[in-house]
Amino acid sequence: MVMAGPLNPNWIVHHAGDLLVLNKPTGLLSQPGLGPDLADSLMSRVQLHWPQARLVHRLDRDTSGLLLVALSRELHRALSRLFAERQVVKRYVADVCGVPTGLEGRIELPIAKFQHRPPLYRVDQAGKSCITSWRQVAVSPIGQGSSLYSRLELKPLTGRSHQLRVHLQAIGHPIVGDPLYGVQGVGSSDRLHLHASGLDLRHPLSGQLMVFEAAVPFQLPTR
Repeated sequence: MVMAGPLNPNWIVHHAGDLLVLNKPTGLLSQPGLGPDLADSLMSRVQLHWPQARLVHRLDRDTSGLLLVALSRELHRALSRLFAERQVVKRYVADVCGVPTGLEGRIELPIAKFQHRPPLYRVDQAGKSCITSWRQVAVSPIGQGSSLYSRLELKPLTGRSHQLRVHLQAIGHPIVGDPLYGVQGVGSSDRLHLHASGLDLRHPLSGQLMVFEAAVPFQLPTR
C-alpha cells in the first residue's frame, strides 16, 4: 500500500485565512484514485496538515501548476460557484509540436470519453462543448518544418477533462511529452509540457482581486 508522502512547503504559493494555493508537481495526482496504489496525492498530503481541506478543482496527474484548496466548507462552496459560473481566468503554458497558423486562435471542438482505463477522450460531435483560446508566445530557435516547437499560452473557456491535450492534438499540434495524445518519437520529453501558470479571480467572500502565478518549470525544446 502506498501512503501519502510529505507536503513540500515550496509547493505553497499562498496561504491566508481559509484559502490555500498550491503549485502541484507533475506526476502527482490531485486527489486519491481508486485502490491503494493510487492513495498518494496532493490532497492526501495536504490533509495530513489540514484534515478539513477540500479541493476546488483538479489537474491531470501529468500537468503541473496552480490549484486552489479551501480550508472551510463556506469558502469551498463559494469558490466552486465561481468556477461553475466561469468567473475564474485560468492560464496555462504548453509547448507543442510544430507552429500553428497565425499568432492566436480559438478551438471550438466538442469532446467525449471513449475509454475508461486509462481515461481517454477524443473530438466527438455528440460530446460536450469545449472552447480553448490560444496565443503564440515563442517558437524554438532551432529546427525547421515539423521539427519546430511552439510555446503557447492557453485559456480554457470550459473545463473538460483532457480538454487542452485533446484540442491541441486535434489541430495537429500535440503537446510535447504527452504519453496519451502525443506522437511517439516526436517531441520526446521526460514530462508533459503543460503547466497551469496563472489563476485570476475575485475572492468570493472579501471581493479582493487575486492574481496567482507559478513559473513554468520546463524549457521550450530546441530539437
